[in-house]
Amino acid sequence: MKAFKQVHHHYPVPSPLRVINFTRVVHIDATSDHSLAEPLLNPISSKWCVRAFPKLIKLTHLLKGLDLISGRLVNVHNKCVVDDEFLMLSMRTFKSTGASFVIQNTRTCVNKPVYKEPFSVNSLKKICDMLTVSAQNRKLVRLAICPQVTQHQIWTAALMEILNKLGNEMSVKNYGCINMGQQIVVNCLRFLDDAVSYDPDSTSWMRVAPKKDADSSPPAKWADLLEMFNDLIKCLKNDHEFLVYVVKLEIMKEGLSQIKDVLVDKNIGYKEGLHQKSLVQKKLTKSLGHSSRCLFMLLTYYLYGSVGDIEVDVCYWFSEGGKLYLCVGKIVTSDDDKMLLHVFKQLDRALRVIKFVHEMAEMKERLELQGHLWCVGSKNRSFVYRGHNIFVHGIGLQ
Repeated sequence: MKAFKQVHHHYPVPSPLRVINFTRVVHIDATSDHSLAEPLLNPISSKWCVRAFPKLIKLTHLLKGLDLISGRLVNVHNKCVVDDEFLMLSMRTFKSTGASFVIQNTRTCVNKPVYKEPFSVNSLKKICDMLTVSAQNRKLVRLAICPQVTQHQIWTAALMEILNKLGNEMSVKNYGCINMGQQIVVNCLRFLDDAVSYDPDSTSWMRVAPKKDADSSPPAKWADLLEMFNDLIKCLKNDHEFLVYVVKLEIMKEGLSQIKDVLVDKNIGYKEGLHQKSLVQKKLTKSLGHSSRCLFMLLTYYLYGSVGDIEVDVCYWFSEGGKLYLCVGKIVTSDDDKMLLHVFKQLDRALRVIKFVHEMAEMKERLELQGHLWCVGSKNRSFVYRGHNIFVHGIGLQ
């Protein structure tokens, strides 16, 4: 049973997108495959579209079933990572060429931002820029979101998810530095287990801090986890298969550096433990700003229960019937059910976080959100996925 349904009702979409056709027939030039990875620059006219379309067709066939997920090339059908530099470069060219192709033939609103290149939605600032949120309302957004997403259980759960996924991928490796990295990951997870080990429903609330002993070791601090993160990054930074995790560890270091002096110790007493947990939230709330990728990563965990990049190929506004519509879209290499479901999930994540920030900004302007995806040769149709209207468009020449 499909997780989405096709609908036949009419929803407003910018009229040039209903059918993207041109009146000239072109023949595909049989050039070298390596020319596919070279970007086509200056998309300024319909002539550019006619020149770009043959390359788009070739790239679609070359990359069929592949997409970018968290900065890595992945086969959508079997979830396997494809480690191929040429294919990665080709995919980036495909995305940027496709996005330029679409925007060239899209009617957009004046004085509203249009994103013509693929980008990652990875900070509150980017979403506020997309929504043209005023400086005053941006303060409201941060004040409303920070206390929610910096709660101790959100902070620790996000860290655990990153480390568990990293550990799972490391488990299939058994060489050199990876073995050392696995041990560091295990130690990090033990540290976090101590950080969340209190049970409010047990008699632990009765526990008092033990008497200090001259021979007792100093209580653990978040600085210890920060040091382990630094060691783990050094261990993995030269292995390109794990660079995506190096980036995530670097992002979370921003938060760790702000709470490095906060205690994490089972033996400090229950009340003191609660106080230290509240310090984590207070320090993160105070220090993580609009541009913080750490704050945004906590937000994605808060909203979706998972940490992952939100990647968008196209973003633009259009108006119809006195309403403003914000559209986010993806350029894809196929339109089979598995690819559609994969893209619908990504668009849903993007739309939900945009809607959340819009609500926190208390903007008077009514916002209508749409998801779009484009594929060479696809039939134009619409779907509803988790309450969002998502439109599939074909890109073709006639």
